[in-house]
Amino acid sequence: MTSINPATVSVVVIAYNDAGLVGEAVSSALDQGPVVDEVIAVNDASSDDTGRVLDELAARHPRLKVLHRTENSGGCGTPRNDGIAAATAPYVLFLDSDDVLAPGAADALVRAAERHRAPVTVGACVRRELPQHQDVPWVPGLYTAGDVIERPADRPELVRDTLCVNKLYARSFLDEHDIRFPDGRFVYEDFVFTARVLAAAPRVAVIDDLVYIWHVRRSAAQVSISLDRKDVANWLSRIEAHRTAARIIGASSPELGHACQVKFLEYDLRMYLRELGSDPDYQAAWWTATRDYLTGFTDADVAAAGAHARWIVGLLRATPTPPADVERLTRFAAEPPRLLPPYASTPQGLPVWSEELPVELDGMATLATGELPVTVDARLSGTTSLRIRVHDMYGRLAAAGPRTAWLGFQARSGGEPVLGEPVELTPAADGDGWTAELPFRLAALAEAGRRRGGRGMQAWGVQIGVRCADGSSLVIPPRPLDELLRRRALPSSRYGVLLAQPYRTAAGSLGVRLAPGASGAMSLVRNRLGRVRASLRSG
Repeated sequence: MTSINPATVSVVVIAYNDAGLVGEAVSSALDQGPVVDEVIAVNDASSDDTGRVLDELAARHPRLKVLHRTENSGGCGTPRNDGIAAATAPYVLFLDSDDVLAPGAADALVRAAERHRAPVTVGACVRRELPQHQDVPWVPGLYTAGDVIERPADRPELVRDTLCVNKLYARSFLDEHDIRFPDGRFVYEDFVFTARVLAAAPRVAVIDDLVYIWHVRRSAAQVSISLDRKDVANWLSRIEAHRTAARIIGASSPELGHACQVKFLEYDLRMYLRELGSDPDYQAAWWTATRDYLTGFTDADVAAAGAHARWIVGLLRATPTPPADVERLTRFAAEPPRLLPPYASTPQGLPVWSEELPVELDGMATLATGELPVTVDARLSGTTSLRIRVHDMYGRLAAAGPRTAWLGFQARSGGEPVLGEPVELTPAADGDGWTAELPFRLAALAEAGRRRGGRGMQAWGVQIGVRCADGSSLVIPPRPLDELLRRRALPSSRYGVLLAQPYRTAAGSLGVRLAPGASGAMSLVRNRLGRVRASLRSG
């Protein structure tokens, strides 16, 4: 590849026991072209062949320098600091051994950094779920391409982007402000590094080029530190990282410190709550730790958070132990949120969480229709349709006037959704919401997936769209009732047989796996076995 920039970048790659993947990461850095002056790979005392793989690559590529640590640091911060210390180029990029840089990333970042004299330049990042290769944009809507942010305090929402790997840093800026990562086994070290960067108030340039591909391998034998949430220690580590980051940022800018607290309530808290699981010991430990941490949040911090986050904080503060309907709470913390019935109110008509836990759901009256955490139940009706029930929510949805509903399928591999025709909603006979019969033709869905290039097993998320008389609308992942979750063999004119497996996602929503023909059925079986093995490993 031809570079328009001189050799100005040091790429720091950190690796621990990743012999099978580190070569791809290093190659993605070397392939950036001559703008990359050096790739510094830090082997954090791996016990597998990572060191040998790196040494063999270095023998073939003069730009690759390998540092071998004699003792494992226990985290990502120390090896990154080693890489910064060894770097000689004006700019530094960070790369993890199981991820890759997008083609042209270094050139695009350097071009913007030089044009705007920006100590920090940020580009787009995607989380790529493997093996599905589904790309999920990181913090979509946070940045505007071509923007130059003179100081972070002007954009407090920047605290939402805690990654260090999607950014180019001027090494002189890091040295001048003594910005380094926490050493040792400090999980979420990038929270603290990013806080130190923001506290130094750099000019930040923004590009729209994809620069970083973050690989997410949830079924790996050894998941990454951030995905290793089998006990409450991970949550405690995240709390400590956030506490440290908020203190650093708040000392520099009260506005950024406040935004950091709000981000924790709206993002971190909900993410871990929806993954709370069913282990009562874990639930109790998580609940206690979270309640204790929330005592440090001011009323202003909580008031500035969105309504859904405020309700969760109210519940945590109201009871010292997880409530009896804790699973209902985890479903509410999902994205998008869904509040399962029953719905309770005070004698004065104020909406509350439940009769047993009458925490007021303040702000319910002013939520936009699309923000209402509405629940839609779905059950099989015959062989080719779903019967849905759209629940009302304290009269808010009724006020909008639900009129029609449509069924949509979103491929897990990405792309535009497959949408069905709208069907009229009718009031339920028992007065609880609205119902409709929606076509659920899975053979036609499999054919649509094939026309898009899908081969073998297809995985789809299911959505219900509701259009209201006042012009508002909402899209909701339906809650599957148990009789819907049965594997079925369907006749297909194209495939002979279509194996269909509706399933309940981790968030409690409806998904569908389709295995067209014999080869597709084998893909479904292999996929199921892979999930079973991953579950056994994590257990």
